[in-house]
Amino acid sequence: MVLDLEMIQKMWEEDSKIDLDNLHTESINIPKLHAKYFEIYNNIVLLKKKAEQQRKNIRHERYEYFSGKADPEIYAEKPFPKKIRDKDTMQKYLDSDESLSSVSLKIDYYDTILNYIESILKVIQNRTYQIKNAVEFMKFQAGYG
Repeated sequence: MVLDLEMIQKMWEEDSKIDLDNLHTESINIPKLHAKYFEIYNNIVLLKKKAEQQRKNIRHERYEYFSGKADPEIYAEKPFPKKIRDKDTMQKYLDSDESLSSVSLKIDYYDTILNYIESILKVIQNRTYQIKNAVEFMKFQAGYG
């Protein structure tokens, strides 16, 4: 199951809540939370790598197409009357290619998700301190601190 950013945000909105009446349970659940989001992180990393390889393959195909070196059958389906030789012009054609842009956008989206999950993992790692501080504050309020 591939999770999108919105789904991950909703999951984290629920998972980030700390039940002050059950701090012991919250403390025990820290490893589970970490495992959950680390698994999602690893899946997104793999999807990003797959998309990066896809981008390389498409870039190569499009380079061949724009330079006139692709199979003649391809030109029969989609004629391209030019043969691009100039590096700058080739880069402009590659930059504006829809299939290449689509994969690049997917990679950017995966980067956004990865950044978000990295921040979640940092918060989860600090959760022990947050729970400890809550316990200390409760002790203080009760007159034990």
